[in-house]
Amino acid sequence: MTAEKLAHLNRLLTEMGSVAVAFSGGTDSAFLLAAANSLPGVKVLAITLKTAVVPEREIAGAAAFCKERGIRQLIPEPDLLSIEAFRNNPPERCYFCKRALFSACKTAAAENGAAYLIEGSNADDSRDYRPGMRALSELGIRSPLLEAGLTKAEIRALSKDMGLPTWNQPASACLASRIPYGTEITAEKLRMIDAAEQFLHELGFLQVRVRMHGSVARIELPPEQFGSLLAERIRIEAELRMIGFSYICLDLQGYRTGSLNEPILHT
Repeated sequence: MTAEKLAHLNRLLTEMGSVAVAFSGGTDSAFLLAAANSLPGVKVLAITLKTAVVPEREIAGAAAFCKERGIRQLIPEPDLLSIEAFRNNPPERCYFCKRALFSACKTAAAENGAAYLIEGSNADDSRDYRPGMRALSELGIRSPLLEAGLTKAEIRALSKDMGLPTWNQPASACLASRIPYGTEITAEKLRMIDAAEQFLHELGFLQVRVRMHGSVARIELPPEQFGSLLAERIRIEAELRMIGFSYICLDLQGYRTGSLNEPILHT
């Protein structure tokens, strides 16, 4: 079944002929970019957006991926925080974000001769609350992994077969997803979240989220890592207080994708 889906993906990309890949550096977009780049006759361009909601380590990782494979990469810098509808952080925040970011990608793709702009949503993404998918549809952005029916697990397996370093990379999401809907998004809040997560990454906690509730940092990570985190609790508390948080807590439900969407999905 996976082989059939891969063949379907390759047919889609070959038919397009010239693609710009919205490339975050994550598992899905890295696989899509590598798959397109492996096909004879397909012209490939990577577009990586540098914004306040993306950790610098992810921008650097995306750049290294492209450099190692000789893939041309553009790095536009749109100002998301200048968009009031985004800053106000409504439940449709992802729509306003995607609309702005993919408009910037679409402009860059057109200016550089790409016939199609494509992105890495997969077949699992329809299970979560994702208003940003509407923006993709409105802008005519293609999602070949989703069209081919490839799931996250299949993409990881295929990435491993291709020798991609991103095959087992932890899932990532924009830093704005750490701030509850209805709470204003500011550069300072994003800085604090990024600094806290970077510190936890350096301690070895790679699949982690720091959700921001006022002055409270709610840490999510896999339950099997609770013991390791608690062993470092004094150090972690001190560092996160220095960053600007007043209270630090561990979410006993553990890490899960889109936890701030739960109130919406359960109403």
